[in-house]
Amino acid sequence: MSGGSSGLGYIRNILDRSGVEADPDGLLAQAGEADAFAVVIAGDRVVLTGEGEAATGFMPGPPSRFGSPTETVILGTRDGQPVVAAQYGPDLAERLHDEPGLRIVDLRTIAVEGLVPEDELGALAQAKSLLFWHSRHRFCANCGSATRSATGGLRRDCPACGTQHFPRTDPVAIMLVTRGDHCLLGRQTRFVAGSYSCLAGFISPGETIEDAVRREIMEEAGVRVGEVAYVASQPWPFPSSLMIGCFGEALSEAITIDRTELEDARWFARQEVVAMLARTHPDGLITPPAMAIAHHLMQTWIARTA
Repeated sequence: MSGGSSGLGYIRNILDRSGVEADPDGLLAQAGEADAFAVVIAGDRVVLTGEGEAATGFMPGPPSRFGSPTETVILGTRDGQPVVAAQYGPDLAERLHDEPGLRIVDLRTIAVEGLVPEDELGALAQAKSLLFWHSRHRFCANCGSATRSATGGLRRDCPACGTQHFPRTDPVAIMLVTRGDHCLLGRQTRFVAGSYSCLAGFISPGETIEDAVRREIMEEAGVRVGEVAYVASQPWPFPSSLMIGCFGEALSEAITIDRTELEDARWFARQEVVAMLARTHPDGLITPPAMAIAHHLMQTWIARTA
């Protein structure tokens, strides 16, 4: 199991994954037993059971009671019992809409509103990311033939050319660039009105995390960055990224915004960020919610400069 800062979404995972690769198919077979657990995904939403503090994303028993899933994969074990992820179509959400004791919720809302225990969030993110990967890799990238799930869903095999395909995670650098008592924040047009966040971008092949930070800030804001320091990371299942949080020290101040990437970017004074985090900014400006690593980077910077 992994630990992490309280409030930061998806970083804690209650499952034991250490022994899964030893017998993934055996564990998957055991998932049909009554004492197993299942994370059930309807379309792109999670089926929760229980109310209030008893709410959970782990359904007791096999998922077959909801019908035949389009994909089933092993996630790990909980208290020695196998836990699988089962994919169903969005029609399942409609069928279960009025089912007592069940609630179908998107993964972002689950994290923002704290609908399940923090140590379940990582497993739900794992389930959603892995099932999404399976849905997008039905055919072999080498020869184009149909692939099939193998080793409990930990990979897909091509029976035609023998190529083995493994799930991927896309690394993303997300950075809070600072200059004295100011930090650089930006917003995209899709953001909630008044919301500003840390800049971010995918890490390119052959690129270090540090160089990705410097390149992205230069491309999007025209600011040169010198020293880069790693802070924390966060699985981000939208659809399957790893957010690598960093601090960067600005070497220049003038901003040149790439309007294809950002609607706005500017320097914010430390006290402004304090007000944005507290939702008390006089102009109604806000930051991402506490479950997002951008929020954590800002909070950490505020604490270190107190």
